[in-house]
Amino acid sequence: MMEENEMKEREELFSKAVKAGKRTYFFDVKSTKNDEKYITITESKRRFDEGLQRFFYEKHKIFLYKEDFEKVSKGLSDAIKYIETGEYPADYYDQPEPRRFEAAEGESHSEIDSAIDKWFDSLDK
Repeated sequence: MMEENEMKEREELFSKAVKAGKRTYFFDVKSTKNDEKYITITESKRRFDEGLQRFFYEKHKIFLYKEDFEKVSKGLSDAIKYIETGEYPADYYDQPEPRRFEAAEGESHSEIDSAIDKWFDSLDK
């Protein structure tokens, strides 16, 4: 019975593959046990392992939940619009300034992690 629920949790309701150069992107709609829908975006790249002398697929996965669709969609649209037109979106300067989180001399990883956490927290405001 539990295995059946786990299968339902991972069941793909919709899948779309997009080939883009040497990468393939998979957009999959799945459902949780509570019938909540979410999207997984998987980037797959074919790589060659010199040691094993064979090809393998390197995959990176992102999970997008329904409550985040609008924000992620706007962020992606804004980024694409900037690339196409060079224009910043109207609310660009209202956002906290992104930082590069590189360790300064004497700075610990926990200090960097803390700075990253504060920056991420400021994005919701």
